[in-house]
Amino acid sequence: MSATLHTGRSALRPAIAVTVGEPAGIGPEIAIRAAWARRHEVNCVLLGDAAFLAMTASYIDPAIQLSALSLQAVRNGGLPQFGPGRISVIDVPLAAHVVPGKLDKENGRSVLATLDAAIEGVRAGWFAAVVTAPLQKSTINDAGVPFSGHTEYFADQTGTAQVVMMLAGQPPAPAGQPLPPPLRVALATTHLPLKDVAAALTRDGLARVLDIIAHDLRSKFGIAAPRILVCGLNPHAGEGGYLGREEIDVIAPAIAAAQARGIDARGPYPADTLFQPKYLQDADCVLAMYHDQGLPVLKYATFGQGVNITLGLPLIRTSVDHGTALDLAAQGLGLADCGSMAAAIDSALAMAASSSPLK
Repeated sequence: MSATLHTGRSALRPAIAVTVGEPAGIGPEIAIRAAWARRHEVNCVLLGDAAFLAMTASYIDPAIQLSALSLQAVRNGGLPQFGPGRISVIDVPLAAHVVPGKLDKENGRSVLATLDAAIEGVRAGWFAAVVTAPLQKSTINDAGVPFSGHTEYFADQTGTAQVVMMLAGQPPAPAGQPLPPPLRVALATTHLPLKDVAAALTRDGLARVLDIIAHDLRSKFGIAAPRILVCGLNPHAGEGGYLGREEIDVIAPAIAAAQARGIDARGPYPADTLFQPKYLQDADCVLAMYHDQGLPVLKYATFGQGVNITLGLPLIRTSVDHGTALDLAAQGLGLADCGSMAAAIDSALAMAASSSPLK
């Protein structure tokens, strides 16, 4: 797809939609900071209330220049040809005044409208990818719209039957050593109570997850033959059935079936020993069975620089690895770290460059 802007004599820059998330949280600040820092490499088009973002930007740094666009004008004529001296904002007005740190359900539908505009923009060819700042699920639900999260909403709005949550980051290098390979951790289940995880794991479900991971590592990351290491569910990967049979009855057969389809999946491995450099150095992704099996390791290694990536969608969507931080936003501007947002933009840009053409 050709989501690029021509800036006079300068090279074409890809255009990426950046939704600014919950306005009372740190999303607007980190979106502005990261977009401004990356303005020479990528045209980050902010989706949010233009007046509120302009005011926020003026307090962050008077040098930051924003140019507001109405959604209808973009629909009629496409994105204008702004250069890297300013950030484009597609205006999605809020319904109520924003008090930092204080949620207001009146703004819930406006937050949701930024996601709709981002999806529309990818379909129209305006954007090569979408990057999302954190939002507050409760605000949207309190506004009268059932909402379980970004991931589920993007899947529903794009008609995607199944998606996979993957977090990725770059662990730091030990002193005097080269950088280790990126760490990517995908989840077989996401936001489930621990007591429900075992019942949620099926051979067919794991097979679909492995297919999605392998497909997207090839098509969106440019990895020709991805290697996936799979965690067991139980301590010691079940220890031959003495600590549980899920590895024998579900996980190992799913891995074998994936291998028969040409996917380089290996395991199941005990999760308590898998996350070591000697195993990870040749792995492109680790598949964990549940949320708190894999993500504590990744967040310990990369927090503040990690990226949440939704696999399986017909578009590229990345996000930060943290929440709205309402308490931090209430203390004022200048305290939030935009590192994860910058990493999410960088990841979206790299994935867009590596991706097969989107349909």
